[in-house]
Amino acid sequence: MHSVTEVQTNVSRKRKRRGGRMQRMESLAGFLFVSPMLLGVTVMVLLPIVAALYLSFTEWSMITGIEGIKWIGTENFDKLFHDTKFLKGLRNNAIFLLTVPVYLAISLILAVLINKFVYMKGFFKVIYFLPYISSVVAVATVWRVLFHPSMGPVNQFLMSVGIDNPPKWIADPQYALVSVMMISVWISIGYNMIVYMAGLQSIPRDLYEAADIDGANGFVRFFRITLPMLSPTTFFLLITGIIYTFKVFDIIAVLTAGGPAGSTNVIVYYLYETAFINLKIGYASSQAIFLFLCVLVITFVQWVGQKKWVNY
Repeated sequence: MHSVTEVQTNVSRKRKRRGGRMQRMESLAGFLFVSPMLLGVTVMVLLPIVAALYLSFTEWSMITGIEGIKWIGTENFDKLFHDTKFLKGLRNNAIFLLTVPVYLAISLILAVLINKFVYMKGFFKVIYFLPYISSVVAVATVWRVLFHPSMGPVNQFLMSVGIDNPPKWIADPQYALVSVMMISVWISIGYNMIVYMAGLQSIPRDLYEAADIDGANGFVRFFRITLPMLSPTTFFLLITGIIYTFKVFDIIAVLTAGGPAGSTNVIVYYLYETAFINLKIGYASSQAIFLFLCVLVITFVQWVGQKKWVNY
């Protein structure tokens, strides 16, 4: 006869074995469900990153085949810092970063006004969101007409109010980058405004009621309640906005092709020219790795700094 203790021990062991088997089966089922996504991420993201990292230390043109790959060490990275066209693209990207705080501020103001004072909020959401989802080719065509140096509506209006020699906008090297930045701000406002409106609706109304009881006016409520409570939303939009400015390509390619005189050339467009027009894959890969490191460093700095101004 087995003692009660032995029986309980055997039952406990069987339960553990059964539980371990069930856990392994659940883990296997989970991996099977996520395996298509993992396969896609591996093939479409991880492997290209590893390949770009390797090719950045080589000299290679696709037309020579894989056997044409030549290891040259860090020569591509040394060349980057002496390439005036690349450095100009880096400078233009740094200037393009100024669009982020501009459209964040405009989007926040519009979100607050529409959320509090405007009826038919859904209608205005759609109107402001349309530029963000519109075809880049259509957007570029419209703004090319608007910014036409002589016949465009913008310059026609400026001349009608007494400005005899208005800027030539995208045709002028001094104003081309500013023009593209203005278009980028116009495109980005709708998306950021909708995200801000979602953040505004999640702020507890009790905070505003308590502020009203204390006699706080609208400005105090905005700077003491709205802004701090929206700081996680602002942090998210700031990071995604900066990443977008570093990878901006489509509007440049369609509207100006990096011109005039390279005034709107940015890193991604120069990378495209290097890889697919000049066929210098190794040098283009070094630019891609440098761009990746820039975004990584800026995101890390923001992530560290958010502890001081983001309120969760």
